[in-house]
Amino acid sequence: MPSGFREPMLATLTERRFSKSGWLFERKLDGMRAIAVRDGGRTALWSRNGNRLDERFPELVDALDERGGPAFAADGEIVAFDGTTTSFARLQPRIHLTGAERIAATGVKVYYYLFDLLSYGGEDLTGLTLRDRKQLLRRAFAFGDPLRFSVHRNTDGETYFEQACEKGWEGVIAKRAESRYRSGRSKDWLKFKCVRDQEFVVGGFTDPQGSRAGFGALLVGYHDSDGTLRYAGKVGTGYDERTLRDLRERMDALAQEEKPFADPVREKGAHWIRPEPVVQVGFSEWTPDGMLRHPRYRGERIDKPARDVVRETS
Repeated sequence: MPSGFREPMLATLTERRFSKSGWLFERKLDGMRAIAVRDGGRTALWSRNGNRLDERFPELVDALDERGGPAFAADGEIVAFDGTTTSFARLQPRIHLTGAERIAATGVKVYYYLFDLLSYGGEDLTGLTLRDRKQLLRRAFAFGDPLRFSVHRNTDGETYFEQACEKGWEGVIAKRAESRYRSGRSKDWLKFKCVRDQEFVVGGFTDPQGSRAGFGALLVGYHDSDGTLRYAGKVGTGYDERTLRDLRERMDALAQEEKPFADPVREKGAHWIRPEPVVQVGFSEWTPDGMLRHPRYRGERIDKPARDVVRETS
C-alpha cells in the first residue's frame, strides 16, 4: 500500500432493518469514499483503493488544511448534489479532471462529509469507541462548506430508513456505537439500502446500433470467492453521448481477444477487454439464473479495484 494511506472500514449489506440501543444510524451518501491524511504538510486525499485524489478535489484539500489540525486522519464521503439528494452521477464530470479551470468549467460543487476520526495530533484513535471518535471529530474541525459533519441518530433505525427511502436517499448506515475502527469489511457497520445497486467489472461491450455512438451495452460481471469472473448481464441504458464516447475510447485501449468471463455470453457483436474498469449499476433484482434485471448505468468508479468486486449479499 502507498505510504500514508489508511485502508477504510467498510459496511456489510443486510436486509434486516432494526432499531436497537447501542447502535448509531447515519445517512448513506451516494458519493466517493475518501480518507484525508495530514502530517504537518498538505492534506492528502486517498480513495478507498489507495489512489490520490488531491488534484481532483483541490477545494477540499484547501478546506482541510485551513480547518483541521496539523496532523490527522479522517474518514468521509465526497459528494455532489442533484437537488437535495447526493448523486454519484453528478460527480462523474469531475472524477477524471485536474486543473482549476477545467474543474470550474464543470460547474459541479463538491462537499466532504466527515464521519470518523482515525488519528489526531499524532495519537491513534482507532482503539476508541465510535461514539468517542465522533465526539472528537466534531471538535477537530471548523465545519462549514465544503466540510460537513455527518450527523447521526441514536435510535429509530427502521423509521430513519423509511424516511431515507421516501426522500430518495441511498439508505442508512447502522454502526455499533462501541465498535473500534478496523480496516476492511465489518459487521459492526451495516448497510440498509433503499435501492439495489453495486459495482461491477466491465469485461466487454457490444456494437452500437443505428445512430448510437460508442457502444451498445457494457458486458459486466463480478468475482467469485476463488477469483473467477462471472457474467451478470449487459447494461444498455443510463448513458449520455459523452459517456458513450469516453468509455469506448478507454475500452478500445484495453482490447483483447479472449473472453474474460467464465460463463457463456450469447451477445451478438461482443468485443472483449481486459477486465479492469469498474462501474456502478442500479437494477431491480437478480434473476434466478444470476443475471441482472433492468440494469442501468450509474457511473464509473475509480475508487475500487476490479479484483475486489464481488456480488453483494446480506
